[in-house]
Amino acid sequence: MPTARESLLDAALAALARAPWTAVRMVDVAADAGLSRQTLYNEFGSKDGLARALLRREADSYLHGVDRLLDEAGGPVDPLVAVAEWTVGQARARPLLRALLTGCWGERLPAPRPVPPGTVPTGVPAQRRADAGLPGPAEVVALVRERSLAALAPCGGEARPVGSWGLGDRCELAMRLALSCVVAPAQDGVGTLVRRAVAGTGGGQCADPDS
Repeated sequence: MPTARESLLDAALAALARAPWTAVRMVDVAADAGLSRQTLYNEFGSKDGLARALLRREADSYLHGVDRLLDEAGGPVDPLVAVAEWTVGQARARPLLRALLTGCWGERLPAPRPVPPGTVPTGVPAQRRADAGLPGPAEVVALVRERSLAALAPCGGEARPVGSWGLGDRCELAMRLALSCVVAPAQDGVGTLVRRAVAGTGGGQCADPDS
């Protein structure tokens, strides 16, 4: 059973699908969640706080999905292809995620706004985390790169000729290709593009860990 906080976030996301964020009312979000407006304010503090929490959940959900795919796929290339394809598909289906990944915020969306100076920190730990800020597109690339590098290091190997690409470079390349395809879809699909590019930088074979 979802918590009150999750129910309110679900209601806010559903409201955003029907109307631009400027037209979403806190009283309606609370009513749709079957909770009081006071509960909503206790959890988020304000409409801006609700927006920050909604965006933080979107970022966390995306990164959890990346971790899951990296755990499930095998080899040095397939996990990067899986993450790239999933990133593009999710960005197309989830406007908030697309905005987080590209930094392009339309008028309908709740663009991130910092907590005003002097604001008393909330007593809700999850909201304190949301209020602390969100990763921008460059930070998301770095986070996915580090996750991919940690997951694939046993298979990728960093020993390479001078001037060739290392595993970290290939992980970042795959993510940046995915983001480019979010904005401008590739004719052959992002998976094919990533596989060709990563294999071309020396990522096609799994290194022998004893070599």
